[in-house]
Amino acid sequence: MKNYKKYFSIAAPPEDVYLALTVQTTMLLWTGEDVVMSTVPGSEFSLWDGSIEGKNLEFVEGKKIVQEWYFGDQEEPSIVTIILHPDKKDSTSVELRHSNIPDEAYDEIVEGWNGPYFGALQEFYEGE
Repeated sequence: MKNYKKYFSIAAPPEDVYLALTVQTTMLLWTGEDVVMSTVPGSEFSLWDGSIEGKNLEFVEGKKIVQEWYFGDQEEPSIVTIILHPDKKDSTSVELRHSNIPDEAYDEIVEGWNGPYFGALQEFYEGE
């Protein structure tokens, strides 16, 4: 199992980034894929037409998202924590922590965070 931590800069305030990561219709705009999302702790989610699935654990509006990502029958759950920090004028520093990533999925997960996930979100806000 491996862990991954990285900071991303998004050209939007934390409140907007939070909505982009938690509101189903907004997520569809920047992912271009089917999304199932709810901010109810304990609810399940699905991103990129089911290629990422898991359970929502905790939400602090405008500040924090905690999810469990499913990777089959793991002894220790894979936990994603996204913390939104105000940064400069109307931008956000996103702190990403992803723990217990299966070794065989690590490279693909890191590529996904940097490209289709936060890379796409950065492009979405830079294009406005």
